[in-house]
Amino acid sequence: QVQLVESGGGSVQAGGSLRLSCVVSGYRYEGYCMSWFRQAPGKEREGVAGIYTAGGSFYNADSGKGRFTISSNNDKNTMFLQMNNQKPEATACYCCAAGPSCGIQAHVTNWGRGTKVAVSA
Repeated sequence: QVQLVESGGGSVQAGGSLRLSCVVSGYRYEGYCMSWFRQAPGKEREGVAGIYTAGGSFYNADSGKGRFTISSNNDKNTMFLQMNNQKPEATACYCCAAGPSCGIQAHVTNWGRGTKVAVSA
């Protein structure tokens, strides 16, 4: 059974930082992409960043250029999203996802339940 479990969400003031984590277990394919998506209240879900277990990363420039850094620890099947100098528009539920391709929401095969991030002005 595939499980994706996020942690690290919370509340920060504008300009603050958070680090989100996602542990992936049970994913039977090698060389896949672990991604972060987010959905703000009243808005559609959008991709933030993704990283391939074989190497290589993807960032959605529209999600906040330079404010996110994605990394992973493949030995522990763990992915991180470092969020720095955040703005209130980053407030959203951040979900971890796994699939064969980064940056393509339709290719996601498994989703986590999400962790909430709130950035206050």
